[in-house]
Amino acid sequence: MSNTNNTPTDDRLTIGSRTFGSRLLVGTGKYKDLNETADAIAASGAEIVTVAIRRINIGQDKNTPNLLEVISPERYTILPNTAGCFDADSAVRTCQLARELLDGHNLVKLEVLGDDKNLYPNVIETVKAAQTLIDDGFEVMVYTSDDPIVAKELESMGCVAIMPLGSLIGSGLGLLNRHTLSLIVEQTQVPVLVDAGVGTASDAAIAMELGCDGVLMNTAIAHAREPVRMATAMRHAVLAGREAFLAGRMPARAMAQASSPQTGYFFR
Repeated sequence: MSNTNNTPTDDRLTIGSRTFGSRLLVGTGKYKDLNETADAIAASGAEIVTVAIRRINIGQDKNTPNLLEVISPERYTILPNTAGCFDADSAVRTCQLARELLDGHNLVKLEVLGDDKNLYPNVIETVKAAQTLIDDGFEVMVYTSDDPIVAKELESMGCVAIMPLGSLIGSGLGLLNRHTLSLIVEQTQVPVLVDAGVGTASDAAIAMELGCDGVLMNTAIAHAREPVRMATAMRHAVLAGREAFLAGRMPARAMAQASSPQTGYFFR
């Protein structure tokens, strides 16, 4: 799948066996209705759309609106996620259900949460579930803490993308620990995508400037006063942050340095 309006063809994002033009991934929850969901996702330019299988209908219930009627798998890569799972077994079952509903689709986003208050990842259960899913043929993108040691272990196991949190899910607090995110980026050979905590466009741009390969968000768009406009802002922010990272920022200096030469004046 390609999206030439987002990134140059020589700077595309490869996750597992798939390649994408956009580096912005978006969720489908918390919008006022399915029409707003569809409009915001279209405005974002995203190609990967994540769906909480335990909370959103993609065919499980024939009597309620089906998200896939407005978010077509022919246009978007549907990324099932295990939101709402608090142990490895339920997360694995959710991914297996998604694979059945989506005709063998094997790219999933794994998240196993520690409790329903802070939604922080349970690393022990996450590692357990990741190994089971990888052994079962899934390509696993994994939500985790911003711990470089845990991130390295998940990569070594075979996860196709590491997704450390910027801050708590739905908090909008932004990137609270840029240093550990940078450590994860520096050591990781698979894509690193900030997942959770983005509140506004500058947060997304900063993540990309740090060298992250992408950003996943939902609440920052869905709970904005104008979700469709915010989706557009996020698309531009990810592009700008990526371009800034590739360009290489100027060195930070403690003292001023004149923009023009201090010698060779035409007059004094």
